[in-house]
Amino acid sequence: MHGGSGPAAYDASSPASSPPSDSDALKTAQAFLASWSAGATRYQDAANGTDAPTAAVAAMRGYRSGLGLTAVTMTTPTVSGPTEGSPNGTRLTFTVTAHVKGGTWSYDDSLDVLRSSNGARAVHWANAVLYPKLTDGQTLRAGTVPSKTSVARVIAEDGTTELTASAYPSLSDVIAAIGKSGPGTGGTPATGVAVIDGKGQSVGAATTFTKGTSGTITTTIDPKLEAAAEKAVKAHPKSSVVALDYTTGQIRAVAYDGASGNTAFTGAAAPGSTMKMVTAAAVIDKLGMSPSSPATCTKSITAGGTVFHNEDGETAPDADLERAFAISCNTAFIHVGYKMQPGDLADEAKNVFGIGTNWSIGGGVFVQDGSIPDSPPDNATQAADLIGQGKDLMNPLAIASVAATIADSHYRQPVILPHQAQRPAARQISPATAADVRQLMTAAAGPGGTAAARMAGIDGGAKTGTSEVGQNADSTNGWFAAYNSDSHVAVGALVIGGTSGADSAGYIARDILLAS
Repeated sequence: MHGGSGPAAYDASSPASSPPSDSDALKTAQAFLASWSAGATRYQDAANGTDAPTAAVAAMRGYRSGLGLTAVTMTTPTVSGPTEGSPNGTRLTFTVTAHVKGGTWSYDDSLDVLRSSNGARAVHWANAVLYPKLTDGQTLRAGTVPSKTSVARVIAEDGTTELTASAYPSLSDVIAAIGKSGPGTGGTPATGVAVIDGKGQSVGAATTFTKGTSGTITTTIDPKLEAAAEKAVKAHPKSSVVALDYTTGQIRAVAYDGASGNTAFTGAAAPGSTMKMVTAAAVIDKLGMSPSSPATCTKSITAGGTVFHNEDGETAPDADLERAFAISCNTAFIHVGYKMQPGDLADEAKNVFGIGTNWSIGGGVFVQDGSIPDSPPDNATQAADLIGQGKDLMNPLAIASVAATIADSHYRQPVILPHQAQRPAARQISPATAADVRQLMTAAAGPGGTAAARMAGIDGGAKTGTSEVGQNADSTNGWFAAYNSDSHVAVGALVIGGTSGADSAGYIARDILLAS
């Protein structure tokens, strides 16, 4: 009696020099697909027909569990030609129809049948046999899938107006950040089959059954004021503006013009005489001054060996603090402010007005909140800082917040989401100090004040600013800060290259206040 032996096993170490015949390749492929489609009890049979049985059976079981598979069928495979890069292989194509959790999924697929030198054949195993775009280490999962609905729609404070970059171009980056910051409310996820990486994270959708709907995130933006702000900055190149509700700190509008991005939120420039709002509060708090305190306005003053002048050469020997503020007298503010200790201005800016405290306005939107040096490096810089030159850096958001704090007698950190936490000031502005500075700002907005022309017909206060910039201070930027007592809106505006605050940024601020 002679013993027999089974068919030769595929030997991956000894590939044949030519592929299997089309008919042999078809038989091998059909046998594999029949076992796969027969269900979990036949997965091992299917895997044994491959060149990597252990990996194949584990992957088929993962395919079944991840998809919640109830049935899978394949069309009769068709020979498409030789396997690219494998002289011993034949490629076959077929269509898979899988009944999975949430729907039925059909897709085109392929496999390669290889032949070894002993004549044995096997399906070459790769995750792509299960799904053509699946790579090593990846699996499939039926359920929620990534989609554009994962980005929330961003809504104005009225709860209905959708904020889009096409309608409000200055909000482009703001909308993108907020939309990605969370799912929002009211949305439904897309469903289908997701591709899952080795860390369990979804990296794409293999198919989608339901598209889902985007959630919404409501902001503090007022669509009417935002439209007015967008229009206003277009009339002034390289400009930016922010409007706040000064009773809440909520940002109602932000707009900018120019290629430098959202300078209203992220810019940093010398604020010029708008800094006198902070300086005025500081000399009232630190030196006990009042609007009627003497503040002689001379044509020039020397500090630290540097001569400082007034913008238009104005003088007012008998001026008090109110008059000096109204006409924006540099020399008067250096004269009185120089009596403070070197760190007093920075203390007022940070601890009363929140400048330099790293604001978080919500929605992942990045902002700069200004900076005032704690210790000026020399006497000349100390003097310059008092009038918004030196090392002071601000942007319209920071300046609008200063005006808002004065208008409401209370610092509220600016926010763009209504429920965003607001860090309180270390030391709230005293009601008396706020009232005194409002008196100064009312004078600046009134007859003879530098802001009078732009505040006509508006009940409120203002402060103009013109900062000297450039290597030789040969250029200027125009600033304007103001508030409207009727609408409770405070604004900060900047025009890079503006000849003066009133004649550049003042027009932007006026448009916003009139629209509020």
